[in-house]
Amino acid sequence: MSFDMLEAMTLIAREKNIEFEAVVETLEASLLAAAKKKYDDTDNISFRFDRKSNELYMIMTKKVVDRVTEPHREIVVADAREIDEHAELGDELDIYLDYEAEFGRNAIASAKQFLIQKIRDVEHERIYDEYIDKVGTLISGVVQQIDKGNVIVNLGRGEAILPIKEQIPREKFRQGDRVRAYILDVQQMPRGPQVTLSRVTNDFLRALFAIEVPEIYERVIEIKAIAREPGERAKIAVYSTDDRIDPVGACVGIKGVRVQSIVREVNNERIDIVPYSSNSEHFVTRALAPAKVIHIDTFDLEQKMTVVVEDEKLSLAIGRNGQNARLASKLTGWKVNILSETQYNEEKKKEAELLTPVGLVEGIGIKLRDRLIDADISTAQRLAQSSVESLTRIEGVGQKTAETLIEHAHVMVAQLEEEYKRRLEEKLTAKVADEQPEHLEESDIFEDDQDFVSEEDDVPEIEAPSKLAEVEAESPDEADSSEDA
Repeated sequence: MSFDMLEAMTLIAREKNIEFEAVVETLEASLLAAAKKKYDDTDNISFRFDRKSNELYMIMTKKVVDRVTEPHREIVVADAREIDEHAELGDELDIYLDYEAEFGRNAIASAKQFLIQKIRDVEHERIYDEYIDKVGTLISGVVQQIDKGNVIVNLGRGEAILPIKEQIPREKFRQGDRVRAYILDVQQMPRGPQVTLSRVTNDFLRALFAIEVPEIYERVIEIKAIAREPGERAKIAVYSTDDRIDPVGACVGIKGVRVQSIVREVNNERIDIVPYSSNSEHFVTRALAPAKVIHIDTFDLEQKMTVVVEDEKLSLAIGRNGQNARLASKLTGWKVNILSETQYNEEKKKEAELLTPVGLVEGIGIKLRDRLIDADISTAQRLAQSSVESLTRIEGVGQKTAETLIEHAHVMVAQLEEEYKRRLEEKLTAKVADEQPEHLEESDIFEDDQDFVSEEDDVPEIEAPSKLAEVEAESPDEADSSEDA
């Protein structure tokens, strides 16, 4: 093999970051493919690279025979001894061929294309093998280009894509920017492996904390749950296996250094760090901070909680557009309904008036009633709020039965609420009537227009004092004139 070819193969191996042996094997395979176009059978053809001479040899193995029937597989003794003087009948002789002269220019060009394709395949396989093991980890790269909002990131040994849906809202990138992201997936595509990155997944935030907080990396502090609305706000629940370490303080860092570093990385997303608790009520209370919780009603079967806060803290507990309540629900895994103290008292008053024993619901017998009561479903209202899944956990209640019971409970509750609403309207009407005068007297009714005084009729009375003033002003002169007379 000529020196320039060896140099070219070495350069290919270096640029594509693949082993030199892999390039040699690929070249051998490409030449073998070219040989198949000339020979029907290539079982006796092989290629071997000699590192000492830096030469690639094409070898055709032939059997030494008396009479040749297959020229490309056999050779007579006389011809064999010209190559190897010790050749004997029945021996297998390796014959070195010049593959450039053997195949011709077209075959070599075809082998070249095959080589290029094979090297590309090897490169793709290497990239796939390298990054498939890195799925679930952080990686840094440089923004190479932006295509229709999708960011193409140069990872050094390959490329990755950061799709629009995996970018933090209102986040802007420019070519050459350094970006850190989470490897979400690696897939083999027809044009090569595609590495997909993400900056919105909860695991991205988890990985950032593992980098910034050594206690998390060392598993002294554990991140129990994460709820996140990328670019807006996130809540993270942490727990320490060492009682001497404050998990929240460790994550925040001195003067907030640790958490502020993460906040800058996620485009100034607000991060609330709360201590985890195995007690669901305590956990929900902490998740709703800074709002102060007064009371909690828990419904285990439906995984629901009614949380009561002070009237003036209701908006704080719910958050802008319900964000705080929504994140607290995601973080704890409980459906959270937040009410002010006034609203809760009104709801309880209404429930007390409408409360109906579950046994009065259509289709519920004594045995089923007792089972429902044992499952903490003692009223029709409670049954109407239940889910089919929670009811089917009760012995003897199938899916169809559960659906029927809930439907009947809804009908009864709707009727009760309609009746309650009607009674309220009657009370309101009666109250308004009490505040009105009972009857009008005859003296209150004008018999004709003369008894009605309009604003126009009041005008002369308003102007009268000014005329009187004029008369008083003139009277001294008249008095003086009479004295003169």
